[in-house]
Amino acid sequence: MEDFPQDPAPAAADRSVRRSRARRTPFGSWLLGTETQSTRRLRVRVQVLLTLALTLTHGIGAGVVLLLSLFVVTAPAPEGATWLALAVAVPVYVGVALVVGTAWGTRVALRSLRWALGGADPTPRERRRVLRVPLRLTVLAGVLWLVADALFVALALWLQPERALSTGLTVAIGGVVACAVAYLFSEFALRPVAARALAGGTAREDGRRPRGLGVGGRMLMFWLLGTAAPVVGLSLAALLVLVGDSVSTRRLAVEVLVLGGVVLVVGLLVTVLNARSVVAPLTSVRLALLEVERGDLDQRVAVYDATELGELQAGFNRMAEGLREREHLRDVFGRHVGREVARAASGGEVRLGGETREVSVVFVDLVGSTAMAAEREPAEVVAVLNAFFEVVVDEVDRAGGLVNKFIGDAVLAVFGAPVDQPGHAAAALAAARRIDERLRAERPDVAAGIGVCTGPTVAGNVGTRSRLEYTVIGDAVNAAARLTELAKAERPRVLSTRETVQAAERAGAGDEAGRWEDAGSTVLRGRPTATALVRPRSDEG
Repeated sequence: MEDFPQDPAPAAADRSVRRSRARRTPFGSWLLGTETQSTRRLRVRVQVLLTLALTLTHGIGAGVVLLLSLFVVTAPAPEGATWLALAVAVPVYVGVALVVGTAWGTRVALRSLRWALGGADPTPRERRRVLRVPLRLTVLAGVLWLVADALFVALALWLQPERALSTGLTVAIGGVVACAVAYLFSEFALRPVAARALAGGTAREDGRRPRGLGVGGRMLMFWLLGTAAPVVGLSLAALLVLVGDSVSTRRLAVEVLVLGGVVLVVGLLVTVLNARSVVAPLTSVRLALLEVERGDLDQRVAVYDATELGELQAGFNRMAEGLREREHLRDVFGRHVGREVARAASGGEVRLGGETREVSVVFVDLVGSTAMAAEREPAEVVAVLNAFFEVVVDEVDRAGGLVNKFIGDAVLAVFGAPVDQPGHAAAALAAARRIDERLRAERPDVAAGIGVCTGPTVAGNVGTRSRLEYTVIGDAVNAAARLTELAKAERPRVLSTRETVQAAERAGAGDEAGRWEDAGSTVLRGRPTATALVRPRSDEG
């Protein structure tokens, strides 16, 4: 079955969709907005997300405490005074802690983000403060839970001392879980601000250590907070049961089930949040790499992570910038020396020297350029020259040649170097004819003499090690220049040599050779004998 090329439209549409999605969610979630959101919207977004994050984390911690107290930790039932104290103390403290924690945490965060919310660039100190905000909010949550632990243990010691140890354990476990979740939630909410802080890269500043926990340290910390600490705490509670009164089989089963459920749910929550914090930067880099692989170098990812993942994001941006710069330099280099020369130079070491090879040379020189420069404004002269060069370059490129250099109002083009071109003579002849035809049709105010000659030349790099130029030197170049002067008096203004037409015939280009006719002979300056000349047939002109 014959294979047909795939329609590029669906692939282009797919890339457009991915690019649009990446612009809408540069930080891994639509909740965080875009990189171009206003500072006012960023302030509102950060404030709302932090408020929800802190409230949710304390709620999760309170839920863990409630489950452990009711189903896992074995302790005497609360007495009447204890119930009354808890009924008053728990809601009051939780309410006060939520208000104080949210207000305090938001104030701490917004104070560190003042530069970003004002649209300014951060100083190194401000950048470090911003990247420490999740850790500071985690410490704040830990302080609130530590106060809660001390408060409720004190109440237990006062009202029912036998419940003090179990109360301290359950509140401490809930606080550890809440701190782990608080860190992940706050780090997620602050990604847009971290991106602004890290806009200049993630390099070390002032000789300080890298900002933030590393990926390995973050994984270990979350395992300790989300899994190890709850299990250790509950193991201690189990030891208390073992050394105390006997527990029924039913009670033991309930404790094990609830314990397993708490560890699974809390561990899953912390693992998912941590995994998302790792996967999101990797996904942004992976999608951008796919676009670069497809040839789109205008890619950039938001750098919002202070760990090795942020270094990866920043490294991708530096790589893309380097690729764009290299592509730009190659494009400029190609415009100056020709695409083939640039490709040959980029493929290996550039050395001085050359090689002898047979090439075909086309020399094009403008007629009456001196008078034109004297009679017209400089800007008009430049415009005429550019239009003239555009026709020449277009036809030379079309025929597979190399525009080697512009010499004032003249152009030197080479066919057969720096890469082999078996039919270079026919290609040069065809390009010369088409240049003359297009100039007469498109630019009747401009005339140019065109000379074509095939012969051995030395082609290579000349100059110095610090400054060199690819060129061709030899009799064929000189002869083409002499033919150009003679061609200015011809109609059409194109001359070549019989040797060039014969070279085209030997290459199997009989059609092109048949388009030329004899034009006599003459002794070209620098040659000892007469040279047989040819010109395009009259019906071709």
